[in-house]
Amino acid sequence: MARHCQSAPSAQQGRGGREQPLIAFVGNPNVGKSTLFNHLTGERVTTAHYAGTTVDAAVADTEVDGRPARIMDLPGAYALTGAPTGDPGVAETLLESAPDAVVVVVDATNLARNLPLALEALDLGLPAVVALNLADEARASGIAIDTGAVAALVGTRVVETVAVTGEGVLELMRAALDMAAEGAVAGGPIHRYEVGFERLVAPLVTVTERRCTVVGRLGGRGLALKLLEADPEVTAGLSSAGESGLLRVAEEVRVSLRHAAHEGVPRTVAEARHRLAARIADDATERAEQRARVAWERLATSPKSGIPLLAGVLASIFLFLFFVGEFLAGVFSGAWARFASPNITAAVEALAGEGVAARTLLWGLDSGIEAALGIGLPYILTFYFLLALVEDSGYLNAVAFLADRSMHRFGLHGRAVIPLVAGAGCSVPAILATRMLSTGRERFIAATLVSFVPCSARTAVILGAVGHYVGIGPALGVYVVTLLVIGLVGIGMSRLVPGHAGGLVMEMFPFRRPDARVVARKAWSQFTEFLVVALPVVIVGSIVLGGLYESGWLWTLTTPLDPVVSGLLGLPSVAGLTLLFGLLRKEFALQLLATLAIATMGEGAGDLASFMSGTDLFVYALVNTLAFPCISAVAVLGRVVGVVRAAGVISVTVGAALLVGTLFAKGIPVFMQLVGGGGL
Repeated sequence: MARHCQSAPSAQQGRGGREQPLIAFVGNPNVGKSTLFNHLTGERVTTAHYAGTTVDAAVADTEVDGRPARIMDLPGAYALTGAPTGDPGVAETLLESAPDAVVVVVDATNLARNLPLALEALDLGLPAVVALNLADEARASGIAIDTGAVAALVGTRVVETVAVTGEGVLELMRAALDMAAEGAVAGGPIHRYEVGFERLVAPLVTVTERRCTVVGRLGGRGLALKLLEADPEVTAGLSSAGESGLLRVAEEVRVSLRHAAHEGVPRTVAEARHRLAARIADDATERAEQRARVAWERLATSPKSGIPLLAGVLASIFLFLFFVGEFLAGVFSGAWARFASPNITAAVEALAGEGVAARTLLWGLDSGIEAALGIGLPYILTFYFLLALVEDSGYLNAVAFLADRSMHRFGLHGRAVIPLVAGAGCSVPAILATRMLSTGRERFIAATLVSFVPCSARTAVILGAVGHYVGIGPALGVYVVTLLVIGLVGIGMSRLVPGHAGGLVMEMFPFRRPDARVVARKAWSQFTEFLVVALPVVIVGSIVLGGLYESGWLWTLTTPLDPVVSGLLGLPSVAGLTLLFGLLRKEFALQLLATLAIATMGEGAGDLASFMSGTDLFVYALVNTLAFPCISAVAVLGRVVGVVRAAGVISVTVGAALLVGTLFAKGIPVFMQLVGGGGL
């Protein structure tokens, strides 16, 4: 066994007085790390089959065999330090939090690509256990892994797991808790790299094994590798501690490595890990012959086949939403009118009579709930289900690769497509996901464009107002106009914001068959989160709106909006007031508009076409889609790009919404008259 660095902290020291052990989960992107975390803790960390989903650490408590534990899920990372793909933030979190055990989650279908992260964790002296996740996919691909051989070659415990079913998870957690209970952190791993590499670094490791008191959370070998990679924090700490001799030895070894490898030291260290990982994978893996299969990844990334495939996927999503959403909306509306509304009305009138108070309450408890569920169930839940299918299949990764050339016109690279597509679900996580981009310029441009992307709430408005009452063509037209605006804004920002887009270097993940249970659970989880936020606000907002209407104050409040709402956009004054509620959540605008129509004109006016013309509904949906995102997205936008830039984004979105809305409000009637029609 490797020696123990004299200053390496024990588990008790590492806990710093914690009552329960801390177990950190790390892993390359897209290996099911967050799915394991969700399975263990019952949390709802967003997972998807592409890189960049987890951008913040998540912490939750769990219990295994009666033993409590705190689990920390860290963002996906290909490396911790040194290499170009390293994530210093993850390494810093690991070293500062001093977890009692680290679970390194690797893809069992691609050991050679994933094991370097486990080797690095052990090099740093972290108490690591390896989880060979996706073991079922490995078996289905004819890959048989000797976990005992991997454990012997890597130098730690190895457990096969299947996150989506829970296979092996209990055994994994037992191994992690046992390691935490052992109370020691190895100063160096059992594994060793090539003889030439080990011979060159041996003088430095020998010194750091004796002097690792300077950096107490690193084992001796970890300190040596940090010095080889010229880690500025470690170097500064040693310099201030007067360890000039140790720094001199480190520089001599760095020079020797550069001369031997003819390249930078961090790259040399990373390549040594990758070569060892490849040898371990070869020695511990057997592959059975597999039948030829359709290379979907190649079809999806080739322009000749990928572009038609993308068009087909987008068209399928839109048509499914339109027809299935339309059907579900009709079913819900009929069921509500037959069963829920009469009972709610009777209950409210029994408590409050039939006066103004009762009518005001019915705005929220009857019309408000009907509007919220009547839009949420048919469109938002359906959309979340479709989005989860696309995410978990891995198709978004192929879209990012396919779109790289086009995205350069916006000053971005292909990976920026991922937050843009994620924005179709919700703007908040999509804006956060822009942090995966490498420069502040790219994050600013991408976050601005995400603010225009029709999220699920805006999709509900488009399909619930235009698609349902005007037709599928005009609804599609709202999307087309929005995409044109996004394109124009992107091109403009690319030219105006200083800097340039970097190249795209990304791992292509194989497509996977989404697990129906995981997809359904994710969609329902996101929808219930929507309901928790939406229902109270819609009910309260509807009651306030009802009170204003019943008291006559509603028309007074709409007067200041008339020059813009009626004058420029040609909408009823009250429609502009409901648009302001979109600042809370985008679908609230339509829900309150529907509430207003139902409450003022009866159940028959649930047909918004009797309240507004087709042109009005088109313009209403367009302005709601393009104008500033909801307040939650605005807050996140301020965190990601700064308050000043966030204010600029809001100004651009509002300006674009009013300009485009006015053009269509004035232009559609003229166009329809020219072609012999009266309007949409």
